[in-house]
Amino acid sequence: MDLFSDIQAYVFDVIRASVPKLNLDDAFEQKNEIARAVEEELEKAMSAYGFEIVQTLIVDIEPDEHVKRAMNEINAAARLRVAANEKAEAEKIVQIKRAEGEAEAKYLSGVGIARQRQAIVDGLRDSVLGFSVNVPGTTPKDVLDMVLITQYFDTMKEIGASSKSSSVFIPHGPGAVRDIAAQVRDGLLQAAPLQ
Repeated sequence: MDLFSDIQAYVFDVIRASVPKLNLDDAFEQKNEIARAVEEELEKAMSAYGFEIVQTLIVDIEPDEHVKRAMNEINAAARLRVAANEKAEAEKIVQIKRAEGEAEAKYLSGVGIARQRQAIVDGLRDSVLGFSVNVPGTTPKDVLDMVLITQYFDTMKEIGASSKSSSVFIPHGPGAVRDIAAQVRDGLLQAAPLQ
């Protein structure tokens, strides 16, 4: 009796019965369970010959080189997939935060414009009332015409001073300014009954 080859045959028999039921990853994870099965089988078979099996160890599982390469490719692909998901999630967060920032900026801009317009209206009202009281013979219409003409010239100055805006040329002169003031005033007066 060749004891070594008999033991080897029993070990291979148990491994052939156990390992094919597992996928390769599980085989690596369940080395202890496979070793226990080998130990139990050897204990049964070798006790008849007077041997006691104390412990069996599975030191390493050595798959075929093609299988190793395939496993490495699977692991690499899985890691790439996780990395791509993480990158996409990070980009999504950046886009959401950017959109939230833009929404907040637009809201605050709207609040600022509303406050600015309210301040302009309050200032115009106070100016018209103050000017009408302090300068006898002027009407609120005269004061409003003067304010409109001042704003017109301020606007023309801004258009001409800005290098990044397109210039808009509006016919002007003493008659044209009177016409513009009349058009703005008429527009305001016509809009008033609609409110």
